[in-house]
Amino acid sequence: MPSARKIIRFGVIGLGLMGREFASAAARWCHLLDVDFLPKITAICDTNPQLFPWFEDNFDNITLKSADYHDLLNNTEIDAIYCAVPHNLHQQFYTDIICSGKHLLGEKPFGIDLPANQAILEVIRQHPDVVVACSSEFPFFPGAQRIIRFVEEGRFGRIIEVSAGLLHSSDLDPMKKINWKRMIAINGEYGCMGDLGMHALHLPLRFGWLPERVYANLSNIVAQRYNAEGKLVPCETWDNATLSCDVSASGQAFPMHLQTYRIAPGEANTWYIRILGTDFSAEYSTKYPKTLRFMPYSSGAEQGWHSVDLGYESVYPTITGPIFEFGFTDAILQMWAAFCDQLANGKETQRFRCATPEETAQHHHVLTAALHSQAEKRAVALSEIM
Repeated sequence: MPSARKIIRFGVIGLGLMGREFASAAARWCHLLDVDFLPKITAICDTNPQLFPWFEDNFDNITLKSADYHDLLNNTEIDAIYCAVPHNLHQQFYTDIICSGKHLLGEKPFGIDLPANQAILEVIRQHPDVVVACSSEFPFFPGAQRIIRFVEEGRFGRIIEVSAGLLHSSDLDPMKKINWKRMIAINGEYGCMGDLGMHALHLPLRFGWLPERVYANLSNIVAQRYNAEGKLVPCETWDNATLSCDVSASGQAFPMHLQTYRIAPGEANTWYIRILGTDFSAEYSTKYPKTLRFMPYSSGAEQGWHSVDLGYESVYPTITGPIFEFGFTDAILQMWAAFCDQLANGKETQRFRCATPEETAQHHHVLTAALHSQAEKRAVALSEIM
């Protein structure tokens, strides 16, 4: 363990599910080995004070709690902010955070729509000393990291097709009460794509596979839900999205299929990526978190998929032995280590970067093209959006 570690004082804005996940990752920082940075939760903010006690009971360094996020931005004892608020608040909150000089890790989609995202990126350009990243933890799974390595090594030959997505079934129950993700004014018109699209697109965009054209098939499966008063009200946003994309990169052209489903029967929270190539193919899914499947091929050889149990492998070393399993909370810890590494040591030292603001802009162009495609029943070129 390094003798001296850079302390990074974090404020958390939005104390719901992901706010607690981040805080719990900071609480188990001792799980990491040989890192020279240490986050400390020193401030919390939420309009619901009932969420404060869990943080106060578990973190001794909290010196500020407030319902007004400006109190955190005006506090000189805070270095960085993790912000997890509804999509309609992203533009105002994120730009205020950046203008205050605080570093930011923000939740997807980084703006309720394309104009909001563009406004955020403009403020980022005006504050080059502020580090900004978007939350996306699944690429830190060992299987995802292996596929990243395969792509970097150029193993696939000519790419035949790519598939990626995030599937869950939490909204299959029609009796589940409506929440803000069903309301265009709060969630945005993207619906499930805004909530899940960065997960599907993070690695393809990192590989340089930005689609040229998008054809979207969007579904609103449960059209009404009960609100808190027991009245049936419209569900305004899309439940499921399937995007068929044309990609042209590095002299190759291939189809890419993206899925973001809130209603995928039997799927708890499944992230996957599958790349088929003429020389090599590989696929990984968090449904089977230890299993990586791949198939090398040479002319005339027998075709057969191989499966390997990866055990525990991580970007940043930990105390966990290699025979054990890697899980979602491990991925969040690794993502936070990557962000803190960027704060402490700069971009060039990182082993794998979090999703970048530029990647959020690319994904907004894809999602906006998808909305146009659904409305116009045609494939839409990103050049029409950008």
